[in-house]
Amino acid sequence: MTQHAVDTSGTATYLAFLRAVNVGKRQVKMAPLREHLTAQGFSDVRTFIASGNVRVTSSLRRTAEVEHELEAVLESWLGFDVPTMVRTPRQLTQAFVAGEKLAPPLPGEPRHYLAFLRDRPPAAAAQELDAWDVDGERAQVVGPDVHLWLSSATPRLTNARMEKILGTVGTARDWKTVTKLAATWC
Repeated sequence: MTQHAVDTSGTATYLAFLRAVNVGKRQVKMAPLREHLTAQGFSDVRTFIASGNVRVTSSLRRTAEVEHELEAVLESWLGFDVPTMVRTPRQLTQAFVAGEKLAPPLPGEPRHYLAFLRDRPPAAAAQELDAWDVDGERAQVVGPDVHLWLSSATPRLTNARMEKILGTVGTARDWKTVTKLAATWC
């Protein structure tokens, strides 16, 4: 675990999306999480709901560095791996704006989700997911993110299946959560 000093003149804000926290035995309370990340050198640490949405300020300069540092800090503290996808406020705003322009590809009012991916998927994998055509389920890869529309509470396009198709880890958030995060953190 590497503690880094915070130089407020050279810091940047990052939004971290933790995968599979508060599921089963992978419990993470948000107040202790904020305290621990602050003690490890991150500043202005905020969380939004208990699904693993974290805003931090750091002297680290690249999202990949922040992902690596957060994952190392969390694994050391919690004792289990927490894949973490990091975006800048600008990147979240871009994903939100792109999502607002997309017309739902299903009739009715399907639930809209945004999945944040660790890596941009290869074109062939993105095309395979874009072609997903299961009753009541559609997906569209937009850069390093995936927009999902699901009509069922028990979709066949699970996070694990999406990761297998794309060859990278990811974590999804409901569009209402994305909207609130874009409004308050960007």
